[in-house]
Amino acid sequence: MNLNIEMQKLKELAREAADVIEKYGHVRVISHNDADGLTSAGIICQALLRQDIRYHTSIVPRLDKSVVEMVKETTADDDLVIFCDMGSGQSDIISEIKQDIVVLDHHVPVGESPAKVLVNPHIVGIDGAMHISGSGVTFFVAMEMEPANVDLSGLAIAGAVGDKQIFSTLNGHILEEAVNAEVVSIKKGLKIGDGDTAKVLEYTPEPYLDITGDSEKIAQFLDFLGIEGNIEDLNPDQTKALTSAIALKLAKNASPEAVDAAIGDVYILNNEIVSNVYDLVAILNTCGKAEKYGMGLSICLKDKTHLEEARDMAISHQISIVENIKKGMDMVKEGTSIGYLIGEDMESTGMIASTFVRYVNPEMPFVAVNQVDELVKVSARGTRALVENGLDLSFALREAAKSVGGEGGGHNVASGASIPPGTAEQFIAKVDEIVAEQLPKQEQNE
Repeated sequence: MNLNIEMQKLKELAREAADVIEKYGHVRVISHNDADGLTSAGIICQALLRQDIRYHTSIVPRLDKSVVEMVKETTADDDLVIFCDMGSGQSDIISEIKQDIVVLDHHVPVGESPAKVLVNPHIVGIDGAMHISGSGVTFFVAMEMEPANVDLSGLAIAGAVGDKQIFSTLNGHILEEAVNAEVVSIKKGLKIGDGDTAKVLEYTPEPYLDITGDSEKIAQFLDFLGIEGNIEDLNPDQTKALTSAIALKLAKNASPEAVDAAIGDVYILNNEIVSNVYDLVAILNTCGKAEKYGMGLSICLKDKTHLEEARDMAISHQISIVENIKKGMDMVKEGTSIGYLIGEDMESTGMIASTFVRYVNPEMPFVAVNQVDELVKVSARGTRALVENGLDLSFALREAAKSVGGEGGGHNVASGASIPPGTAEQFIAKVDEIVAEQLPKQEQNE
């Protein structure tokens, strides 16, 4: 992989997108509702505002026909439509839109895109699941619109952290630009939010430890280490003692990437109203889940009005995630090649799936099926090691969902689906069958 050539090709696509965007006086922005989607929207909205281009933004949980209908009803003929962190895999759906379209995305493209410009790393030979997020792609376009938009790089870093990406190649390039511009600072430590150490360890779902959610065990753990106070105020020796003790806990079961995800470089966002990147990601994901899209976007736009409310919501949400993970672990079953659970009205199935595959059994991907009213939603997660061995959850969920009359897709390492009620067992069996073909050596490795 020649990164310089591939990055140059991506920048050329970003330049094309910027040229199209700059011709318009009004833009209709549609973006995803997770941390990556909200930071993508935050980047493009600020870039547009600085060019005196008016915009109307909607945040959505998925791109389906109802979104296309909404776009048709709320968009003038001479507007531009921009999709952020979505749109690559739904070419047939967005082709119904008559206005010019620009797609800024990192998911695998499917079909012939109707977009005037599609900016996507996969087109230039870069894996968007790991090496650049939707917000990173959007940041490339913002930089082509105006180099001073480098101050928005902190949001791109947050989006990549939210999508659990690695900071080499393109993300590494964005991080380097951010650090050089003093937009982001880096310190060593535990990759969790700020606040009272005991409380943060109690409600933080990642890293998921044998003491998570148990205040008594956490108190004993910290007392043994001689640590108290806020995590951001710990001295270097205390930080080292805490990270070493947690690394030992993780070494028992967790995947190597879980250890990397828990300990190392902590990114401080100097330009954002929430400076700890893990706090910002937690807040944005909570706003997305709670459908408080305006609140999430306003925080990306540096509006402090609802910040305290959002922080409180995020902590409550994280507490409920930890409770749900504990409940979910009791429901886990194993197929030939996958771990899975089938539940109802569960929160944070994506986090349960991530926790299982990162901290409990890294040898097999995990699929969580959750029925809410008449909607059955699926979250599946793998590890980078499984992907290197052939795992492609995007393909597995898309094909399995199709076989039961649903739809699915996403990344090779993390994917989702919606399936009809009553089809969960059939769907799981199909995913298990497909993954068994992708990971032929799986059984021998166990």
